[in-house]
Amino acid sequence: MKKRLLLLDAYALIYRAYYAFINRPMRNSKGMNTSAIYGFIRATLDAIKKFNPTHVAVAFDVSGKTFRNDIYPDYKAQRDETPEDIRASVPVIKNLLNALNIPIIEKEGFEADDVIGTLATKANPKEFEVIMMTPDKDYGQLLSENIIIAKPGRSGNEMEIVTAEQFCKDYDIQDPKQFIDILALWGDASDNIKGVNKVGEKTAAKLISQFGSIDNLLQNLDKLSLAQRENFEAALNIIPLNRKLVSIVTNIDLNVDIENDLAVKSPKTHELVPILEDLEFRSMLKEFTATPKAEKPQYVQGSLFDMPAAETPKPAINLKTINDFEVDYRIAQTPEERRILIKELQNSSEFAFDTETTGLDPISAELVGLSFAISPRKAWWVPVPSDQNQAKEVVKEFANVFGTETIAKVGQNIKFDMQVLLSYGIEIKGHLYDTMLAHYLLEPDSRHNLDYLSEIYLSYKPISIEELIGKKGSKQGSMRNVEASLITRYACEDADLALQLKHVLFYKLEEQGLTNLYFALEAPLVEVLTYMERNGVSLDTKSLKDYGEILSAQLVELESVIRQMAGVPDLNISSPKQLGEVLFEKLKISSDAKLTKTKQYSTNEEELQKYIDAHPIVTKILEFRGIKKLLSTYIETLPTLVNPKTGKIHTSFNQAVASTGRLSSNNPNLQNIPIRDENGREIRKAFIPSPGDYLLLSADYSQIELRLMAHMSADPAMLEAFEKGQDIHAATAAKIFRIPLNEVTADQRRKAKTANFGMIYGISAFGLSQRLGISRTEAKELIDGYFTTYKGVKEYMEKCVSQARERGWVETIFGRKRYLPDINSNNQVVRGLAERNAINAPIQGSAADIIKMAMIRIHDEFKSGKLKSKMIIQVHDELVFDVYRPELDEVKAIVKKCMEGAATLSVPLEVEIGTGSNWLEAH
Repeated sequence: MKKRLLLLDAYALIYRAYYAFINRPMRNSKGMNTSAIYGFIRATLDAIKKFNPTHVAVAFDVSGKTFRNDIYPDYKAQRDETPEDIRASVPVIKNLLNALNIPIIEKEGFEADDVIGTLATKANPKEFEVIMMTPDKDYGQLLSENIIIAKPGRSGNEMEIVTAEQFCKDYDIQDPKQFIDILALWGDASDNIKGVNKVGEKTAAKLISQFGSIDNLLQNLDKLSLAQRENFEAALNIIPLNRKLVSIVTNIDLNVDIENDLAVKSPKTHELVPILEDLEFRSMLKEFTATPKAEKPQYVQGSLFDMPAAETPKPAINLKTINDFEVDYRIAQTPEERRILIKELQNSSEFAFDTETTGLDPISAELVGLSFAISPRKAWWVPVPSDQNQAKEVVKEFANVFGTETIAKVGQNIKFDMQVLLSYGIEIKGHLYDTMLAHYLLEPDSRHNLDYLSEIYLSYKPISIEELIGKKGSKQGSMRNVEASLITRYACEDADLALQLKHVLFYKLEEQGLTNLYFALEAPLVEVLTYMERNGVSLDTKSLKDYGEILSAQLVELESVIRQMAGVPDLNISSPKQLGEVLFEKLKISSDAKLTKTKQYSTNEEELQKYIDAHPIVTKILEFRGIKKLLSTYIETLPTLVNPKTGKIHTSFNQAVASTGRLSSNNPNLQNIPIRDENGREIRKAFIPSPGDYLLLSADYSQIELRLMAHMSADPAMLEAFEKGQDIHAATAAKIFRIPLNEVTADQRRKAKTANFGMIYGISAFGLSQRLGISRTEAKELIDGYFTTYKGVKEYMEKCVSQARERGWVETIFGRKRYLPDINSNNQVVRGLAERNAINAPIQGSAADIIKMAMIRIHDEFKSGKLKSKMIIQVHDELVFDVYRPELDEVKAIVKKCMEGAATLSVPLEVEIGTGSNWLEAH
């Protein structure tokens, strides 16, 4: 049986891991960005587990110039500096590899691909199978009968295995080494290697397939078109150089004995565990600290995961558990025991509590019990009978405690507990200290669950719910059936930890100046959202079903039209492979289409948008996909979300997800219901008022983000447009194009509108050109004109970035902070993302804060006025109400007053209000 050598391309995998988390980086409690470290080590361990190698090595580039720079000084000259977080990660990664006993191989003057190329070809093909793990296409030239590439999967997908046979088939060549010639013609923008003009991947592959080699091609230039021949003649000097630059060296003197030096060894656990602990890689730690089970997978002898018994340590995670403390967790089961507990709760200034339920849907879940904590390590568990009438009697005993406003309530995700208790007639009053929301304000980009917070702030590992009821899924048990002693420990611990975390997190809120934001916005909003979710929204399932039939008929008709246009009667439009072949080979809508990693033509929406004008079939395909998505996401799904108990849909509003401060929703996600196209708008028709004398009212802020831009930038021209009540987009177009307002065309207004909103998101000339379908030069002229018109906006944007550079964060008008640790990065891509967030976060976050304030005030007025009307939906800048008709005028007045008065800006906040028998009509 052959030995197996696994070779990993370090930097390629590190960069890939880093950028995979770029929008939501992983950070430990010290603030270190651990994305690259985690992603790389996870990929390494997964590869070892998958391939069970007998031999392994990781190849690194050595910093400094290589022989390629000697022959071509501009090699990689345009590359941005390595992101600081990657530079800081590499020494840690090397320490981890050393602790894992995985050899690191590098050679001065050469790159990792040369190291891997040398090791791969040096390994005796009769003795070794070689796996090169890399996302880099250049390695294709090294493939052979015993050498394969493993490309790591994206977004949780399986890794792709590339063999020599498959690779040759994809490029229509006879030998993988011919790929060197393809690369030489094609060039490599990332390495600053300029290819032959107008020769892309596809054209280069076609030419080498046809002529066999560059040498033969150059001898037959007369067989090319005149334009191609001229391009090749102009590139005669660079082609031989390119060939040298793209060829992977396979004969470096590495002084490595593959058989002995690269043999897999057991990890040095005593070195590994402290590093993983410091990085706070809890799940990874378990792999090296858990006691092995009696039965384990069969690995190749000597595999990294086949640790000898002597090397298997006892759990060494530096986290405390319930077993490390003397805890006083009691059951209050009898009326007398509950009376004693209630007395203690009434005498306290605050208590933490938690609910245990039969499920995660707070509307339909039944209460299994309540837990309470007043001081650390002391808590009570109150079991509740399964009989719902008896359960209500038990819970009612705590009504006064929960309803006493002078006693503060502490919890983790209190909204869920408030929802559950409302089902039992219990309303919670008094200050709310929600540890999840407190941490959300402190670390908006992080995780906020109780386990994570306990590990980070208390160095404590809570009991896992899986220990009680098993893993998620159809076989998971119910909390109702858990033994009393076990559920007592689990539930009491939850309340106890919430109380301990409250003292840590709210002290930090005070330190960061975020306490006012918490008590003015986030805490009051908990009650608002609790009632909104319970109110729910009615759904016209019949109209949805009828509309579904109309869409299905449209889908059938579109399918027929597309097949006819394609000239392929049995075309499967849902098959990207078939579709790509039709578009780019049969219809030839582009000569240089983008290929996916599996060498198929890319037909995703973003790619197809580029070819809308190339052929009418593209528009039809996009229309087909849009309808199909509407059917699966809304038409078929929404009726399944109607609660049988209430007959309504009860979406869940999330306060602690979007880092900008915006609310999000799920089950269903109301934010994503499309409103720009006619088919999408029709979905809103299915959202209807409650039966009886009700109608829907929609109230929408008019251009709130642009009004905030005017207020925050104090730009005179923008302020004037809003003060005069002008159409801001038309006014912008008039100024940019230097024409009277009444002469602005629809197209000019469209461009100005895109520019207006684009500025809020720090759009580039390239981004604007893509959105408007114009040249980059025209887009740049548009942006230059915009900044000439609105000088104050440009100054404001520059000020946002410079302030962020000084402080490391930006804030909203209500004081919500967005932390930007990458704002001073030397890497342009990383820094650019942080700069765009510095401009956008204060505006988008302020808009989010304003509507939250409006919601709180509206809720309070409805409550004090004892109105029957309810607030039921929030989507971006819009609020939707289920209005009792006799209260319509009063509701309109309250909504307008509260929304327009939620913040005092230097331009008026305006709200557009509409009513109707469904959401579409009201909007």
